[in-house]
Amino acid sequence: MTSPAPQHRHGRGIAVMVASIVTLSSGSTVVKWGEAPGTVIAAWRLVGASLAWWVVLLVRRRRRGTPFPSKETWRAVGPAGVFFGLDLAIFFAAVNETSVAHAEFIGALTPLVLLPIAVVAFRERPNPRALPFGLVTLAGLGIVIFAGSSSGTATVRGDLMAGMAVCCWVGYLVFSRRARATVGVVDFMSTVMPIGLLVATPAAMLDAGGKLWPLDGRAWVAVAILSVTTGMVGHALIATAQRLLEVGTISVMQVAQPAAAVCWAYFVLGETIVAAQIPGMFLVIAGLVGFTVLQRRTAPAPPASLCEPADTPPNGIAAVPSAAD
Repeated sequence: MTSPAPQHRHGRGIAVMVASIVTLSSGSTVVKWGEAPGTVIAAWRLVGASLAWWVVLLVRRRRRGTPFPSKETWRAVGPAGVFFGLDLAIFFAAVNETSVAHAEFIGALTPLVLLPIAVVAFRERPNPRALPFGLVTLAGLGIVIFAGSSSGTATVRGDLMAGMAVCCWVGYLVFSRRARATVGVVDFMSTVMPIGLLVATPAAMLDAGGKLWPLDGRAWVAVAILSVTTGMVGHALIATAQRLLEVGTISVMQVAQPAAAVCWAYFVLGETIVAAQIPGMFLVIAGLVGFTVLQRRTAPAPPASLCEPADTPPNGIAAVPSAAD
C-alpha cells in the first residue's frame, strides 16, 4: 500500500488539528457548565480517563500479549502524575473563580514559563529574536486581564490559581519528557492518570467538605464529556496529527486554543468579553506565534537519552495540550 501524498497528509493533519483544538478548548467551559466544585469534577474526570486508558491497555494486552506497566514504569511516571493531578485540580478550581478568557490566556503562557527550565534541564538554546515576542505576549495578557476586570466574572484569586496551574503544568511537561524517554504512550497515559487521581482526590475532598458523591446530573454529564473529550479524544487527535504534520505547525496551531475557548464560553455560558480585551487577545496570540516559530527554528534535536520509544508518535513531546487538558 502506498503512503498518502504529502498534500493529502498535510490536509488531513490540518483537519485533525482543528478537531483537536475544538475538542480540547471546550474543557474549561464544560467544567464551569457542570456547576460543581472544579476540584471534584477534576477528580471524577481522572476516574473516567483512568478507566478508559486501562480499557485500552487491556485490549492491547489481549491482542499483542504486552505486559502491564512495570514497577519501573510507575516509578518513572510518578513525578509527572503528581504534577498532572495538581494541575487539573488547581486549574479546574480556577475556572470556577475567574472567567474562561482569563484562565485560558493565562494558561497559554506555558511556553514562556517553560523556556528557562528547558535551557537548564535539557540544554536547549533560546533564540534571542524570540524573546521580544514573549514580551508582546505578556503585554497582551495584561490587557486581557485588566481590561476585563469589570466584567464581574473574573477574580484576582482565580487568576492567581490559573498561574499556579501553569507552574504545575510546566512541572508535568518536564517530568513527562523524562518519563517518555523509556515509557510508551499507552503505558504512560494509563499510569499518569491514576497517579494524578491519587493527588487530585484529597484536594477535591478538602474543597467539597469531604463530599465527592453524589453529584447532580449536570455535573455527571460534565465529567463524562471531559473524560472522553479531553481525557481520550483530544490526546489521541494530537498523537495522530504528529504523524501527519511537522511539530512546528502543530505548536503554532495550538496557539488558537484560548481563542476557541472564549468562543465556547460565549455560546455555552454567555460569558462576554470587553471590547478593550480584543487587542490584548490578538497580542497574546501573535506573540505566541512569533515566539513559537522562532524558537522552534533554533531548537536542537533532543539527545539520544530523551528520544521517544518506538511505539510513540514522532516528536510526541514537543507539542502538548495546554494546562487546561
